[in-house]
Amino acid sequence: MSDSGLEISVHAHYLAGHSDPSAKRWFFAYRVRIINQGPFAAKVQRRHWIITNAVGETEEIEGEGIIGATPWLPPSAAFEYTSYCPLSTPSGMMRGALVCSRDNGETFSVTIPPFDLLSAEVLLN
Repeated sequence: MSDSGLEISVHAHYLAGHSDPSAKRWFFAYRVRIINQGPFAAKVQRRHWIITNAVGETEEIEGEGIIGATPWLPPSAAFEYTSYCPLSTPSGMMRGALVCSRDNGETFSVTIPPFDLLSAEVLLN
């Protein structure tokens, strides 16, 4: 758990049915779970993702909220969502951060730890 009280976990998996390796297109889904284990409510305001493919090319994505929402999490509440990521290589990684605010207006950032994006080709070798 971070100093903010928010715990973030991510689970990613390969989407073979949406991928086309012959066209150098691999798709991954990832599920993010945010749990407020602290004593104060928090609202997710912004997201920042850094996506790196297997050859080190990076893409950054920033924006308001997450999946079109700015969830408010009182103590003990959780929010979970699923999103997707295409890559031009069969593996890569993602990491990021959420910018959140408290009811008193204080803002803070919570790191999303790096996680791997691994296709079936990579896992079988």
